[in-house]
Amino acid sequence: MSQGLFLDLLDRGITDAKIRFNVGGRDIDVGRGADGNRHVPDVVVRVANPRMFNRSLAQGSLGLAESFMDGDFVVENDNLPLFLEIMLRNRLDKKVMSNPKMALRIGWMRVFDTIKGKADNVQRHYDLGDDLFEAFLDKTLTYSCGYALDPDDDLDTLQQNKLERICRKLRIREGDRLLDIGCGFGGLLMHAAKYHGAKATGVTLSRRHCEFGNERIAREGLQDRVNIEYADFNDVKGTFDRVVSVGMLEHVPRREYGRYYGKIADVLTPDGVGLVHVIGANAPKNEHDPFSAKYVFPNANQVKLSEIAHGLEQKGLAILDVENMIRHYHYTAKGWLKNFRGNRARLDVKKYDATFQKMWEFYLSACVAAAKASDAALYQVLFMKDYTAPMPLHRV
Repeated sequence: MSQGLFLDLLDRGITDAKIRFNVGGRDIDVGRGADGNRHVPDVVVRVANPRMFNRSLAQGSLGLAESFMDGDFVVENDNLPLFLEIMLRNRLDKKVMSNPKMALRIGWMRVFDTIKGKADNVQRHYDLGDDLFEAFLDKTLTYSCGYALDPDDDLDTLQQNKLERICRKLRIREGDRLLDIGCGFGGLLMHAAKYHGAKATGVTLSRRHCEFGNERIAREGLQDRVNIEYADFNDVKGTFDRVVSVGMLEHVPRREYGRYYGKIADVLTPDGVGLVHVIGANAPKNEHDPFSAKYVFPNANQVKLSEIAHGLEQKGLAILDVENMIRHYHYTAKGWLKNFRGNRARLDVKKYDATFQKMWEFYLSACVAAAKASDAALYQVLFMKDYTAPMPLHRV
C-alpha cells in the first residue's frame, strides 16, 4: 500500500519534472515534466528495499534520509541533490494537506509508526574531527556560506569573496578592534588582520577550533594581531570597533537572544558597526528539518528575520542593510559535496563508517537542494550603534 501511495503522491504532485523509480526490475515513471514528455526522466532512483516508501511517508525527510543511509535506494549519476530539489520545489507536503483523503491516509501511517517507536530512535553521536572538515571545506576551513561573484567560482574563491565582502561591509579600518563571536578556525579574523589591518579577537566554545585556529594564526605570523579565546560570548570583556558573528546565532537558544544582542551592544564603541550572518527561515512558521535536527544540528534554530530585527531594535542597534544570500549557499554546498565525494575514500572507515558517509552525503545534498527550492534564507544583517552616524550611499 505504501509504495502505491508514495508513487501516486509524486505522480500527482510533481508538475515540472519526471522521476523514474526502478523497483524489482520494473520501471515506474511519476510526475509531469515541464515539456510534457513523460519518456525521459530527470532522475532515476533505484530502489533496493521498498521499505523506503513506508519510511518516507511515515517520517518525511527523516525517513527518506535514513532509507538512503541504510542503502534502501540510490540515485543514478550522483543526482541525489536534484532528486531532493524536485521534491522540495513541488511542495509535496502542502499538496498532501490540500487533499483530505491523502492527508488522512498518510496521517494514519505516521501515527502507527510513532506508536511502534520508530520515530524515537536514539540519536547517533559522532566525534567529528578535523579530517572530516578537511575532506569537504576550503583551505581556510570556513564552514559557512560563501559568496559567488561568478557561478564557476571554486570553493576557495567563494570563501575569500565572502570574507572580503564582510570586511568591506563592516568598513574595517587600520587598527580597528574586531570581535568575531563564534569564530570557527579563525579564517575571518586572519583575513581582516592581513588585508585590512584589524586587531582581531575571536571567541569559540570549541576547544579544537581554539587550539587549531591559534596554531594557524601562529603559522601565518599573525599572533601579535589575532587571537582566539575559548570563551562564551557572555564572558567577552572590553570594547570593539567592529563585531561580527558568522554562523553562530543558529546555535544560540532563543531564550538567550536578548543576552546575545545585549552583549554586542555593550561591547560596541559608540561609532561601532556590526554584522550578523545566519541561516534563517523565510516563512511564517519556523519548522526545523527533522533529519538535520537528529543527525547534524540537534539544537540549532532557523532564525526569522523578524526575530533578528526585534533583537537589534530592543538593544538600540540601528539596522543599515539586510541581504538574503541563500542562492550563494547553493554554490557553496555544491563545492562541499564535490569535495566530500572526491575525498571520502581517504576517511578512516572505523571512525566514519559507510552509514555515516551516506548520512553526510545526504546532508550536503540537502543543503544544495534547499538553497534553491526551500523557504530557507541566509541573512546578512548590518547594523550600527549610532543612529546619526554617516551611512554609505550604496551597498557593498
